[in-house]
Amino acid sequence: MFGLRLLSALVGIPLLVAAVWYGGLYLLAVSAALMILGARELSRICNRANLQAPLPLMLAGCLVLLVFTYIFRDGFPGPAIITILLMYLIAVVKLYPRLTPLDAAITFAGTLYVGLILYFYLISTLSDGWIWLVFMLACTWASDTMAYLVGRKWGKHRIAPALSPGKTVEGAVGGVLGSILAAAMVIFFNPHLSVAFVLVLGTLVGIAAQVGDLVESAIKRQAGIKDAGGLIPGHGGILDRFDSMLFTAPLVYYYVGQIIIT
Repeated sequence: MFGLRLLSALVGIPLLVAAVWYGGLYLLAVSAALMILGARELSRICNRANLQAPLPLMLAGCLVLLVFTYIFRDGFPGPAIITILLMYLIAVVKLYPRLTPLDAAITFAGTLYVGLILYFYLISTLSDGWIWLVFMLACTWASDTMAYLVGRKWGKHRIAPALSPGKTVEGAVGGVLGSILAAAMVIFFNPHLSVAFVLVLGTLVGIAAQVGDLVESAIKRQAGIKDAGGLIPGHGGILDRFDSMLFTAPLVYYYVGQIIIT
């Protein structure tokens, strides 16, 4: 299993690094593609859980997020969220009882969830954005990898047995330490950065990565499935690979934008 994970990483990481390097519309397009694939997986997961999140409606919401994110470049702008909410409520009025208020609520939450992928692009719009994007990727990957290796080797105390029996306290600690180590490496190559702020951010990223992983585990547990999809060998689907980043990307964006930059 670890061999497949490593092979997938060796193929996928260069592609993502290329998107980071070129940035701009190229990174936005890659983020949009990941969001669309994630929406497709999430719609299927909802169906497996006997919930309805119509893919066409979710994709329409994703398109609104994409357009408004590109225009405003300021997180999830209020106009986008309001537009999506009103669009889904109007859909309920037009399609009821085929589409119920509960369906619209699930679709709305799912759209915002997969839409967090757009924070990859938003990080790149910050001052020294490419540094912070590399920081987010490095810390998240280090956290995921160290959590897996430490948990596999020394894990004894389960952190959330009802959600993910394989996750342990020892693995979570290893994941946070891995993120801190990656943050220290970023400082080494960028000595102009504030050491205290970056190490705190590295710690927070390590914690957020664990939470993001557990949230996706809860979603899959509700549907009674192991993997969100089978697109990435050794990892499962897009949501399996990027679940941690759905939490770490917004964290880095707001932390850097609101604390360090200001």
